Amino acid sequence: MVGLGEGDDAAVYRLNDEVALIFTADFFAPVVDDAYTYGAIAATNSMSDVYAMGGEVLIALNIACIPADMPPEVAGAILQGGADKVAEAGGILVGGHTMDDKEPKYGLAVVGTVHPEKVISKGGAKPGDVLVLTKPLGTGVITTALKVEMAQEAHIQKALEIMQKLNRTAARLMREVGANAATDITGFGLLGHAQEMAARSGVMLRFFAERIPFLPGAREYAEQWLFPGGTHSNERYYHRWVKFSPEIDEETQLLLYDAQTSGGLLIALPPDRVERFLARCTEEGQDAWVIGRVMEGEPGTIEVL
Repeated sequence: MVGLGEGDDAAVYRLNDEVALIFTADFFAPVVDDAYTYGAIAATNSMSDVYAMGGEVLIALNIACIPADMPPEVAGAILQGGADKVAEAGGILVGGHTMDDKEPKYGLAVVGTVHPEKVISKGGAKPGDVLVLTKPLGTGVITTALKVEMAQEAHIQKALEIMQKLNRTAARLMREVGANAATDITGFGLLGHAQEMAARSGVMLRFFAERIPFLPGAREYAEQWLFPGGTHSNERYYHRWVKFSPEIDEETQLLLYDAQTSGGLLIALPPDRVERFLARCTEEGQDAWVIGRVMEGEPGTIEVL
């Protein structure tokens, strides 16, 4: 149903009229010092693509690169963090594969399930849809500030909380109300993943900068120019499709390109379903912000006002 041709968040294969399988994999080097937390964040991030497609996690396999001199208790803590998140997602961890490497890397190969008629892809956004974001931005600048020992403890703890929060509830609620499109915000930043949604859907997206939420401390570290390398790479590649209003400062622009780890979902909802979605989010304790609209216009382009 969804494969390489679509370039979506995950592949989808229909088994029968009731069940389709979602396939995805992701892993990366540590973004925090604590081994357990790193494993939990990496696993949460890996499962996010299943949620972006509207699915639920079924089974997962560890993908791990472990340095030969890493203490067993450290490797065990990484794997335990991942295992606990798979359990929280309602999935089953069934093994995996490891190899020696100079730098640790960890993540999951994940299989999820979704009803074939409930698959939500990047390519379904329609003019008039409302754009909703389910996690604040800023993990890139905050984890970079952490690496150079310039981050405040309160800012670090909030970022860790956000990166370990599953997108499971957001996915369930967007299935419930009927979203037209969705993608998860990770390494390409808000604007990078939004551009892909716009291109796949053949539409233009318009964001309202003052409505976009940021983590505590994100603007402070942006003003100190503590962006990861991926943020600058995103800006260099995606800027050709993005037009900013002149009053939006450079720090805000780069925050919208900021490379995220385990970010939220960007969801395109028909306007008559937005109020119900937001109400259900409030009931379930799920954050959600209306940050833009889907417009007719040059496909794949973005305006930030």
